[in-house]
Amino acid sequence: MKKILLSALASLAICSFSYSQGSANYSGGLKVKLNEDGSKYFRLITWHQVWARYNQNNEGSTRLGEKQDQTFDVGLRRSRFLMFSQISDRFLIVTHFGINNQNAISGGYLGTDGKKPQLYMHDAWVDYKVFGDKLHIGTGLHYWNGLSRMTNASTLNFMTYDAPISNWSTIEATDQFARHLGIFLKGKLGKLDYRLAMNDAFKTNTSQAIAVERSNYNPANNNKIYTGYFMYQFKDQESNLLPYAVGTYLGTKKIFNVGAGFHYNNDGMWYQTASSDTSYADIALFSADVFLDLPLNEEKKTALTAYLAYYNYDFGPNNVRNIGILNPSDGSTINSSLRGNAYPVLGTGQIVYSQLGYLLPDFSEKVRVQPYAASSYSMFEGVQDSNGDEVPVSVFDVGANFYIDGHNSKLTLNYRSRPDFTNPNDLERRSEITFQAMIYL
Repeated sequence: MKKILLSALASLAICSFSYSQGSANYSGGLKVKLNEDGSKYFRLITWHQVWARYNQNNEGSTRLGEKQDQTFDVGLRRSRFLMFSQISDRFLIVTHFGINNQNAISGGYLGTDGKKPQLYMHDAWVDYKVFGDKLHIGTGLHYWNGLSRMTNASTLNFMTYDAPISNWSTIEATDQFARHLGIFLKGKLGKLDYRLAMNDAFKTNTSQAIAVERSNYNPANNNKIYTGYFMYQFKDQESNLLPYAVGTYLGTKKIFNVGAGFHYNNDGMWYQTASSDTSYADIALFSADVFLDLPLNEEKKTALTAYLAYYNYDFGPNNVRNIGILNPSDGSTINSSLRGNAYPVLGTGQIVYSQLGYLLPDFSEKVRVQPYAASSYSMFEGVQDSNGDEVPVSVFDVGANFYIDGHNSKLTLNYRSRPDFTNPNDLERRSEITFQAMIYL
C-alpha cells in the first residue's frame, strides 16, 4: 500500500510532463502506476469546454419572454471526468460522468433554468479480453458505436470546434447522450478494426406523440438495436483500448482509414397513416467515411487532416429533428422547434459531411495554429417548401485552433453560417461566432 501511495503522489507531481497529440509536455496524463512496469494502473482525465458566443437567432426567437434577434452568452458545452483502469491486461473498467450544455437559461437540474445541472453517467462499462487484440467482449453503458468514425468521436481532440451532431443519429432519443446499455464486441483482425454491439433502446417519446405520415420514435419499442462499424487502417494503426476516435493527430501519426457502418432497430418508429391507422417503421441507417491525417513537412511540422462522411438515414416517412446546440433561446413566437440556433439536423434522407484542416508551420514556441473548414449538406424528405419540394440544408464552418499545449490547452475561434427554416420558401442565413476555451488534464 505504501508503494502504491508513493507511486500515486509521484504521478500527480509529474503529470505536467506528459504527451498527447501535438504536445511535448503531456504523455500518460494523471496516470497512477500500481506496479513497477505500469501494466497495472488507473488514469484520470478531466476537461472543460467553455463557449462564448454571438448568435443571430432564428426569426421570432425569445429569451425570458422577450424577443431577441441576437444573443451573446457564455455556456459550458462540456464538463467531464473520466477514469479507466487495468489491474490485469485481461480486463478494463471505464467510468465517465459530467454535464453538457449549461447556460443561464437551460441545462439546470429541474429543467426550468440553468442552475445546478445534474451530473450523470456517460460511460460505465467493463471490457474482457477473450483472444488477444482480436476479440474483446464488454457490457454496460457504452460508447462502442456503429455507423461512422465520428459516431465514435472523442470530444477531447476535435479538429473543428464541435461535432456536426448528425453523426450521433439517435442522440437523446433511443440513447443516453450517444451511449447505449448493451453488449459489445471489438477488436483488430490485421489492419481491420471492428466494433459490433447489441443494445437496448431507452424509453423515448413518452408523450406518445404521433402524426400523419410523419414518423416519430415508437414509445413501445422493445426491440434490440444492432450496430457496427468496420475500419481498414492502411498506414499507422490507431489504439482501440477506448472507443473514442481522434479528430486530428497534429502530425504525430500517419493515418489513412476507410470505414463503413450500420445501425438497425426494428419498428423503432411509428406514425399514423392517412386512414388513421397506426403503422411502424424500422430505423435503418448506413454510413461510409474516409479519414486522412498526415504530416507534410517534418522540419516545418506541418500536417493535413481531412475527413469525408456519407450518411443514408431511414427513420420512416418524413422524419426530421431540429436541434440547436447550447441553445441561447428558450422560446419562439413562430416555431418553438426552430428557436435560437436550431435547424434540421437529423431525419430520413442523406447527409454529406466534410472537414479539412492544415497545421501551419511551427513559427512560435508558445502556440501552433490550425485553420480549418467544414461543411454539411443534407436532403431530408421531411424538409419541404409549400410546393412539396425538398429543400437542402447546408451549414458551413470556418475557424482556427490555437494550440497552446496541443489539445490539452487550446483556443478555437469558429464562424458558422446556418439556414433559418422559419420560412422554407424563403430561407435566410444566420451567423454564429463562437470562441471556445478548452483545457484537459
